[in-house]
Amino acid sequence: MLIEATTQDFAALLRGEAPAPYRLCDSPVAPQDVLAMLARLADQIGLTFRPSAWMIVENDEIVGLISPTQTLDAADRSLRVGYGVATSRQGRGVATRAVGDLAAWARSDDRVRALTAETSVDNLASQKALARNGFEVVGAREDDEDGRLICWRLEV
Repeated sequence: MLIEATTQDFAALLRGEAPAPYRLCDSPVAPQDVLAMLARLADQIGLTFRPSAWMIVENDEIVGLISPTQTLDAADRSLRVGYGVATSRQGRGVATRAVGDLAAWARSDDRVRALTAETSVDNLASQKALARNGFEVVGAREDDEDGRLICWRLEV
């Protein structure tokens, strides 16, 4: 289940606390520096587009985060997304379910015509999560920081 993440939710996560009424799972949803970056990104995107981030919640535990990684592309109304799952919850289908939930949300939001994502060529689990939800490979690119990336798209 996806729950919109607010500024207060990110503040709680950065303090190592669970936003009420949820609890944290037994491993962090992201390292502190990544959480801080995601909080800043959500605030920035939230100026023009909401929701700007969601907590991935299963059995009342926050097990990950999923969010736009840039503002809505006005030209083709696509929304690039990224996600991460707590280490202790990886390999259990959490990302696949979250991406599916996000796709269902996008299909009901008239502002969005497509979701896009990028995965490392080495991140097979993320590639499977996208493919299982109907995303198709539309290209590849080289990133200075992350190396070779596969570009994905889902028309909604």
